[in-house]
Amino acid sequence: MIAQTPNIINKRILQIAVPSIISNITVPLLGLIDVTIVGHLGSAAYIGAIAVGGMLFNIIYWIFGFLRMGTSGMTSQAYGKHDMDEVTRLLLRSVGVGLLIAIILVALQYPIRKLAFTFIQTTEEVEQLATLYFQICIWGAPAMLGLYGFAGWFIGMQNSRFPMYIAITQNIVNIAASLCFVYLFHMKVAGVALGTLTAQYAGFFMALLLWRRYYGKLKERIAWQEILKKEAMLRFFQVNRDIFLRTLCLVIVTLFFTSAGAAQGEVVLAVNTLLMQLFTLFSYIMDGFAYSGEALVGKYIGADNRPALHRTVRQLFIWGIGLSMGFTLLYFFGGKAFLGLLTNEVSVIREAGNYFYWVLAIPLAGFAAFLWDGIFIGATATRQMFYAMLAASASFFLVYYSLHEWMGNHALWLAFIVYLSLRGIMQAVLSRKILYQS
Repeated sequence: MIAQTPNIINKRILQIAVPSIISNITVPLLGLIDVTIVGHLGSAAYIGAIAVGGMLFNIIYWIFGFLRMGTSGMTSQAYGKHDMDEVTRLLLRSVGVGLLIAIILVALQYPIRKLAFTFIQTTEEVEQLATLYFQICIWGAPAMLGLYGFAGWFIGMQNSRFPMYIAITQNIVNIAASLCFVYLFHMKVAGVALGTLTAQYAGFFMALLLWRRYYGKLKERIAWQEILKKEAMLRFFQVNRDIFLRTLCLVIVTLFFTSAGAAQGEVVLAVNTLLMQLFTLFSYIMDGFAYSGEALVGKYIGADNRPALHRTVRQLFIWGIGLSMGFTLLYFFGGKAFLGLLTNEVSVIREAGNYFYWVLAIPLAGFAAFLWDGIFIGATATRQMFYAMLAASASFFLVYYSLHEWMGNHALWLAFIVYLSLRGIMQAVLSRKILYQS
C-alpha cells in the first residue's frame, strides 16, 4: 500500500476540489446569461419572469440534490472496495430514479405551477411570462435529474473533471442557443427558455458520451435483476431520504432568511441579498473541498484504509482553516468595495455597513459545516448529518424569534451564524463514531 503522505493527499484533494469549484462557479452563469439577454429586450417584466421562473426551478432541483450526493457517497465506497459491479448498478439506480422523479414532475407540472404562484405575489404580466418559461423548462427535468446521477457518480469515481466539462458545455450551448432563439427567431422569454432547455439536454447527452467513451467497458457488468435488488434499493432510498430531509431543512432556512429580510423593507432586503453574495462566493469554494471529502472519504472507507481516511480529514480541515482565514481577510479589506461593484445605491451600501461584521464571521463559523457535510456523505452517515441539520435549523428559528423584536435584522444574521456554527459543532461530535469505528 502506497504511503499517504500529506503532499499526496493534498494533491488528491485539489484534483477533485479545483474542477468542482470551477463547476460551482459556472452554475449561476446559466441564470445570469438568461437575465442579461432579456435585460436588453426593453421590459422589466421579462427580467421578472426569468427571475421567478429561475427561482422555482432552483428550489425544485435543490430539493432533489440528494440524487447527486447520495450517489457520490455510495459510489466512492464501492470504488474503494473495487466492486465495479456495484459501481455500475449505482449509476443505473441513480439515473433511473432521477428520470422517474422527472416524469412525475412533468406529469404534475400544472398543480406544481399553480401551487407556486399562490405563494409568489407578482404582476399579471410577469406571472404569464413566468408561466410560459416554466411550461418550457419543466421538460428539462429528465436531463437535469439524470445529470445529478451522473455528476455524483463521476465524483464517486474520483473524477470531478467530467462534471466541469459538462457545466462549461452547458454554458456555451446556453449562450449560443438563447441568442439564436431570441434575436434570430424573436422568441423573447420563450427563446430564453428554449435555450436553457437545449443546454440542459446538451449536458445530459455529453454525460452519456463521456461515460460511453471512458467507462463503456462497465456495460458488460450490467445485471438488470441485481439493480432492483431489495436490500440495495432499501439502502439507496434510506441514504437519499436522509439527504432529502436535510436539504429540506436547508431550503426552509434559506427561504425564511429571504422572507424575513423582505418583511423589514426594500432596503434591508437589498442589503441581505448583497451580503449573502459574499456567503455564496465562499460556499462555492468550500463546496469544492466538500466534494473532495465525499470522494476520498468514501474511497478510503470502502478500502478500509483508516490511516488514509484520518489523514485526509486532517488535511481537509487544514485547507478549511486556511481558506476561511483568507476569506475573512479578503472580506475585511475588499468586501465593501465588492458591494460597490454590485450596486451604486448609496442608501443600500450605507445600510450594509451596519451588518458587514456578520459577513466577516461567516467563513470561520461556516467552513466546518461544509467539510463535515462532504465527509458524512462520503461515509454515507446521512442520518447523523440530518440530525445535525435539524438541530441547527431549530436553533436558527429559536434565536431569531427570541431576539428579533429588539435586535431586528441583526437577530436574523446572528441566527444564521449560530445555525452554521452548530452544524459544524454537532457533526464534529458525531464524527468520532464514524471515523474511528472498527
